[in-house]
Amino acid sequence: MTTSTPPGITRATLSNPADLIASLPYLLAFRPDDSLVLLGHRVPGTTLGLTVRADLPPREIQAAQVDSLIPRFAALDHSGVTAVIVGGSADEHGPPHAELIDELTRALSEHKLRLFHALWTPEVAPGARWSCYLDPDCQGVLPDPQETVLAAATTEAGFVVFRSREELAAVLKPRSPEAITRRAELLASDPEPLRGPDMSQSDVLDAAVTELRDAFLRHRRGAGPPDDDQAVRLAHALTFTAVRDACLALAVPPQTSLTREAEELWLTLVRELPPPHRAEAGILLGYAALMRGEGALAGMALANAVEADPEHLVAQLLQAVWNIGTDPAKLTGLADFGTAVDLGLDPPPEPGSAAEPGQGRGRRPEPPS
Repeated sequence: MTTSTPPGITRATLSNPADLIASLPYLLAFRPDDSLVLLGHRVPGTTLGLTVRADLPPREIQAAQVDSLIPRFAALDHSGVTAVIVGGSADEHGPPHAELIDELTRALSEHKLRLFHALWTPEVAPGARWSCYLDPDCQGVLPDPQETVLAAATTEAGFVVFRSREELAAVLKPRSPEAITRRAELLASDPEPLRGPDMSQSDVLDAAVTELRDAFLRHRRGAGPPDDDQAVRLAHALTFTAVRDACLALAVPPQTSLTREAEELWLTLVRELPPPHRAEAGILLGYAALMRGEGALAGMALANAVEADPEHLVAQLLQAVWNIGTDPAKLTGLADFGTAVDLGLDPPPEPGSAAEPGQGRGRRPEPPS
């Protein structure tokens, strides 16, 4: 299993190997165990690019694993990688899994890439030992991961770090499998619950937008998850391509209160909607996470979307570009800012509340320059 984090999350400076290892939970959004982590270096080698985590493989498939991972870095203008292995125990011969580093060196050489550093630690925890594969005198103990520069930067940006990858994956699981079953049956019997008698397509589209705006307002009031009727109407609302593409625009620019609200709503709908409708919510959550630089959450959300609807082309596209670590700034063209304004999808503030500058109906989200 791999987890890729797109570049451009933050501009923190990691001054030594110990800081780099201790920062891994903040690069991945979870604390890695029994993992190979590859940190790509952009030309000329001082800027971190693509970050990929993979489970430590059995020895018999080590060559195949690195041969599948290294081409990602070669395709994205990297000069090389730093490798960090987490797990195992050192002995008198040095850190474990040395044969995996040998395979990495071979694969990197075949792609004319450099191995800048090869590091090992048994766990990412305060006081854990770390050492280098290429220099026996290069070793020490890890600082507290929560006290690193990257921890401060990502916390300020609103990132959440989970104790494990499994804990992060659990965030996407259905809140109530029984509710999912009921809603699947309701949608099977009435796939277009927003369409009433004599309604035109324009009327149904307006009803879809109203449903989403109401969902935002319920979320702001802390009303909890949708009931069955609300869930099936929202599922229908997201089937409109214009609505889905306008919702993508709510992810740009990232780090605003509206983008955070939208991401929270999409996460709720991933947990509340049955397949294949869940795919639309997964796409919106994955795209929002990509825009914010949370690659692990983005990857899991997009995998969730593809699982819900394996034939969904947008889900497949976003998963593919996530998999190769595409710069999020290159994906803003997928969002339909004009339609977001035309539909009035940006929900208004609660009556009597102070809106942020630019927030409210008719605000046009501006993509990054």
